[in-house]
Amino acid sequence: MIDLQNRTAVLATMHQKEQAIAPILQQELNLNVLVPNDFNTDVFGTFTRDIKRPADQIETAKLKIHKALELTGETIGIASEGSFYPYPSFPLISCDREIIVLIDLENNLELIAEVVSTDTNHSYQSISNVEQAIEFASKIGFPEHALIVSEKQNPTPEDKFFKGITTIEQLSDHVQYLLSLSSKGIVHLETDMRAMFNPTRMKIIEQATYELVKKFKNKCPNCSYPGFDVMKRKSGLLCSLCHLPTSMIKAEISQCQNCNYSEEKLFPNGITTADPTYCNYCNP
Repeated sequence: MIDLQNRTAVLATMHQKEQAIAPILQQELNLNVLVPNDFNTDVFGTFTRDIKRPADQIETAKLKIHKALELTGETIGIASEGSFYPYPSFPLISCDREIIVLIDLENNLELIAEVVSTDTNHSYQSISNVEQAIEFASKIGFPEHALIVSEKQNPTPEDKFFKGITTIEQLSDHVQYLLSLSSKGIVHLETDMRAMFNPTRMKIIEQATYELVKKFKNKCPNCSYPGFDVMKRKSGLLCSLCHLPTSMIKAEISQCQNCNYSEEKLFPNGITTADPTYCNYCNP
């Protein structure tokens, strides 16, 4: 039986994510959270895109964890990564994909939790004057949510940009300054998606942390190892009209990462037949 009680986990962050993560892990798992001093997560990528991620979200989170464990000598590490992109079903709406990873070296345990939410103020706009900047700010929850002003939409480390803007005075000064440098009379404005400057994002990180706790508490029926979770989904739910297979989910297979025990659950969504709308034969 794996027990995290009274152990210490190092949280690889410099953006105050412990505000969302630490209380939940302390209350639910009795796990103490430590934030390393002077841990620079910007080397693993920035939202301003001047420093690219070295890998995808999950692998980048793992890189953060292993670096934090190396620096502190602890054996449990936690990191989260966020990404913002058009929601697949509604491309005009942005969504926030937050993942959180826990690695326990002592027990060879790795847990990954994820939340995808359209509850985000992620937005950007090219502007040519201060009035446009203030109008944009009024739409994104400013000043509780901070802004970034940059010379270019995709700046390089050599380009000028300003993060963490939380007052009208800062916004006006930075916009006017960058406009004075712009040959086209345009600068780029966007929401600052760093956790400590974006309360909406912090709430999604909190939700992802609860998902992580849920995964830890979901034990394997065979060996009681944490993280018994869905590893594969099978399509093929039969159409209610013609009874041919559709692309809708018919079953989920959960598997233990320790003993490889697996279980198949039919009709995981509580639906035993598919609506003909989703049938390629009835609705080609």
